[in-house]
Amino acid sequence: MLHTLKTKFGYEGFRPLQKEIIENILNHKDTLVLMPTGGGKSICYQLPALLMDGITIVISPLISLMKDQVDALLANGISAGALNSGNTDSENELVKQKCIQGTIKLLYVSPEKLLSEIDYLLKEIDIALFAVDEAHCISQWGHDFRPEYTQMGVLGHYFPKVPIVALTATADKITRQDIISQLKLKDPKVFISSFDRPNLSLRVEKGYLQKDKHKFILEFIESHKNEAGIIYCLSRKNTETIARFLEKKGVSTAVYHAGLPQHIREGAQDDFINDRVQVVCATIAFGMGIDKSNVRWVIHYNLPKSIESYYQEIGRAGRDGVPSDTVLFYSVADIIMLTKFANDSKQQQINLDKLDRMQEYAESYICRRRILLSYFGEESHQDCGNCDICKNPPERFDGSRITQMALSAIARTNESITLRLLVDILRGSQNQDVVEPGYHLIKTFGIGREIPPRDWNNYLLQMLQFGYIEIAYNEGNKLKITDSGRKVLFGKRVAELVTIIRDDKEEALTKRKKKEASLFDTKAEDLELFENLRALRKELAHKEEVPAYIIMSDKILHLIASSKPVTVEQFGTISGIGEYKQEKYGKQFTNCIKEYLNV
Repeated sequence: MLHTLKTKFGYEGFRPLQKEIIENILNHKDTLVLMPTGGGKSICYQLPALLMDGITIVISPLISLMKDQVDALLANGISAGALNSGNTDSENELVKQKCIQGTIKLLYVSPEKLLSEIDYLLKEIDIALFAVDEAHCISQWGHDFRPEYTQMGVLGHYFPKVPIVALTATADKITRQDIISQLKLKDPKVFISSFDRPNLSLRVEKGYLQKDKHKFILEFIESHKNEAGIIYCLSRKNTETIARFLEKKGVSTAVYHAGLPQHIREGAQDDFINDRVQVVCATIAFGMGIDKSNVRWVIHYNLPKSIESYYQEIGRAGRDGVPSDTVLFYSVADIIMLTKFANDSKQQQINLDKLDRMQEYAESYICRRRILLSYFGEESHQDCGNCDICKNPPERFDGSRITQMALSAIARTNESITLRLLVDILRGSQNQDVVEPGYHLIKTFGIGREIPPRDWNNYLLQMLQFGYIEIAYNEGNKLKITDSGRKVLFGKRVAELVTIIRDDKEEALTKRKKKEASLFDTKAEDLELFENLRALRKELAHKEEVPAYIIMSDKILHLIASSKPVTVEQFGTISGIGEYKQEKYGKQFTNCIKEYLNV
């Protein structure tokens, strides 16, 4: 096992649980694996595939995901192929012939293709293992439910002696049980890896208006020069609006949502994977097929509908272990919209409960990573030090006067206004919605004009969280004063609020770069070599017509820049460089280093 890990994948040792999972599979036992994105799930079935007689069939939901996996295996000198509708008939026939001849070790198929070949190709080949990737798709409780996956239960009937491994990055308890039931796994051993991704920074920004969001995003991207990122939006319209804004500012951007023709979506994904664009603005339709290891940041323009969705989406950043940033914008408007979606869904109560947990995460004033880990049943006994709460512990102040301003305006309008209208009244806006009902005449009109709109939105979110006000969703989202709020309004109770802290973007960037350098022992003077190596990788990727990260990940480039190998033998000792890559790329990379060192 260790010999194959080193020679084929270039690693000296296993990550947590990988060895135990592989041993369980090699013992022909059914297995369920929960491991976070970037945690090394692929090795769990790819390595046993090389050690077992016969072919491993990998069931995967997306063509793009199959292509990435096959390209990565081929780049390590491992024989692999895919059967899917993206191939021509002759390409599929060639793959089938290789399977029958036994020259392919791993075959990737969609669930639909597997079912169509179950009485044909699969009967003619020696199958060692079935690996069901993205297994949460099989469960109606999962967040990416795909009905075709539910028919995978037939595998045990057709191939009773072939072990099955199901793998997913996110599944709560009910989803895990459903996966086992749907796949008819026989006495499976369940392996749950740590969900902690310490290289991901977690940050929530509250109360932003659209123009403030756009300004923040632009400054954020400017501080992440040439670093790939994804912006997730709830609506198709927002993806296009943000993309147009960024393009006008000179940021290369693609759009991806389900309303676009397939060739446009495929083009956007291909441009992003191959670093032709820096940013993708997308709905949640984007990402499952992305194995791109050098995504450096993910922004959620809106609140996701559940922690599972959020965790899966931020997991697309930093798959290579390099420090990466995540930002979540949170507003009451998102809560209102997502509550409506949940109420209109077939699983109303479950979706409302999931939204409540997501809201609690966004509103929390304790370490965010501890909340995430707790949700997935994992205890953490210390704060992470890499979320906005840990970096800037909240300071509270007596916010009674600010709270009373808001509560008084709500009371004087007979609890008949929405949050947006409340801010307009407090800020003294003379717009039609304020003037027509006569709200400009009430005593509290304009009383809070010294507080910026964004801060008002933030404070009102806090008032919601602390239970001073509530939203009547069944009355057009009107604000109501709670019993606790009435005590504050009449001076019988102090209302504590959290001080709003502004981050200095230059200071934040410097901290991140220092952390990245220290993580890989990359000294400041070696960053120039890292850029030279990155340019070489880009050139090789262009020649081979594969994404740059398939040649080598950013993490490996940092390790090369730190250790500066000048012989092919030294190059082969770098973690992640197997024998195939050592022989194929050793000379070019060591020549690049020698040129940099003038030796």
